[in-house]
Amino acid sequence: MAKLLMFLTFVILSFAFTCTAKVYTVGDSSGWDISTDLDSWDNDKRFVVGDVLLFQYSSTHTVDEVRREDYQGCNTTNVLQSSSNGNTSVALTAPGDRYFVCGNKLHCLGGMKLHVIVESDQAAASPASAPQTESGGAFPTPSSKSNNPSAANSAMSIHAGPEYLFLAFMGFMATLSWVVWI
Repeated sequence: MAKLLMFLTFVILSFAFTCTAKVYTVGDSSGWDISTDLDSWDNDKRFVVGDVLLFQYSSTHTVDEVRREDYQGCNTTNVLQSSSNGNTSVALTAPGDRYFVCGNKLHCLGGMKLHVIVESDQAAASPASAPQTESGGAFPTPSSKSNNPSAANSAMSIHAGPEYLFLAFMGFMATLSWVVWI
């Protein structure tokens, strides 16, 4: 019984220290759109390795990942990756700067572009739970297509990490006391 309890404690603590990925819906409920204030959207957000950007947009837009120079001039002739399916997920798999623009140059010039600074995640040893992009330079194909941005929260978090250690411990202790009483 003691070995089982030690094993369960180890498993709970492992999850508490490694699961920190967040999914950010770009533009919140407005989505990836020309009317969205993308310049200020990411002001209160911290992006780390393992997080995912979810772009939801209509068929009049695309999501193109570009280099810094192309981002500044809204140049869409040298894109790194492009997607036009209306529901694009981009895994942030490495620290550094990432640049996204709408493929319609007029939309980009109107502010439909996003610069994200990805930091390394000190709380997690590896982003094992982060979705990986497909090889071949294309964004991954989503499981369902939606051309309408959802009204869901812009960041869904897998709540874990040092701040949740106490809650995990209390849940473990409640379970342990329940087992003892039975």
